[in-house]
Amino acid sequence: MKKVTMQQIADHLGVSKFVVSRALSGKGGVNEMTKERVIQAASQLGYFNQKNGYVKNIRSAASTVAIPAGKQSVLVLMPNIRSQNKESLYWGKVLEGISDELEDQNLGMIIVSEPRTDVMMNIINPEGILGMIGVGQIASSLLLEVHRSGLPMVLVDHEDPLIPSDTIFANNVDGMYRMVNYLIGLGHRELYFLGNVNFSRSFQDRWLGFRSALEENDLGVQPHKDGMLLLDSIETGGFDEALENWLLTRKQTKSLPTALVCANDLIAIHTVRILQKLGLRVPEEVSVTGFDNIDDAARAEPQITTVNVAKEQLGRRAVTKLLDRLADSNRAVEKWLISAELLYRHSASKPRE
Repeated sequence: MKKVTMQQIADHLGVSKFVVSRALSGKGGVNEMTKERVIQAASQLGYFNQKNGYVKNIRSAASTVAIPAGKQSVLVLMPNIRSQNKESLYWGKVLEGISDELEDQNLGMIIVSEPRTDVMMNIINPEGILGMIGVGQIASSLLLEVHRSGLPMVLVDHEDPLIPSDTIFANNVDGMYRMVNYLIGLGHRELYFLGNVNFSRSFQDRWLGFRSALEENDLGVQPHKDGMLLLDSIETGGFDEALENWLLTRKQTKSLPTALVCANDLIAIHTVRILQKLGLRVPEEVSVTGFDNIDDAARAEPQITTVNVAKEQLGRRAVTKLLDRLADSNRAVEKWLISAELLYRHSASKPRE
């Protein structure tokens, strides 16, 4: 395979080789928009797939990386501290799994939240940092800084098409596919997905599982630009007003679906609360399902039928995957899927007559 050069990238974009070099090396003098164009073009041309596709590679490319003696640390990058923290019913469990596995391995943890791209190199270069675990949605520019440094990294619940890295996910497509088939088996034919397909890769995969199950059963699927696929403020529940207005209109026009399939448990809990406010019974008049199995789903009234995500296992597996990468840096990039199981509770039943 012919090597892709920085000059080819420059010719492709109509810029100088100097601009490409500065953008890929993380040096100043190139604005963010140009940097993103360079990264995008480099990815499309296959530059990053080459063995030495990054300008700087601080660490050696040796096939075996021994962990130094004594307690070392792993960088855990959680960009959205407002929703991704120890108190989060979802992310807190993932972080707990990372922490427990690192402790079992006699390794320390440094948590970084909301870093600026221009200071990322100062964060990831200290002695004793073995690698990075990224949790949730992370900007390509930040991931590029980590990759450029030579630090091995594993991403949890996120992947970036521009930057190859090991990833860990729950099996979101399969979990949602089985949930929808369960509802169809109960007799539901009017199902609706509530969430935001742009919120995360997991939400996109859950929508794909939902859509696949309906298509295979010859049932209609809501339009991709439907407002209930683009709910705002998923982390905070700021979508309540829009959802309530939609449900009220559906109730008044007698077009309410028999089952509302929510992208996560938080949306499901809010949906149940709004339905009850509108005088609709769950599940007698409308079934509601969630995803993730956060603690609040079991405390809700009625308890939420959901898909259990092994959140601690996602965190633990991220650590062991990082150690695998340290031991063999030349192995192919891997994507691991953790099985997600249905939990049959009280918020879903046969459809109304």
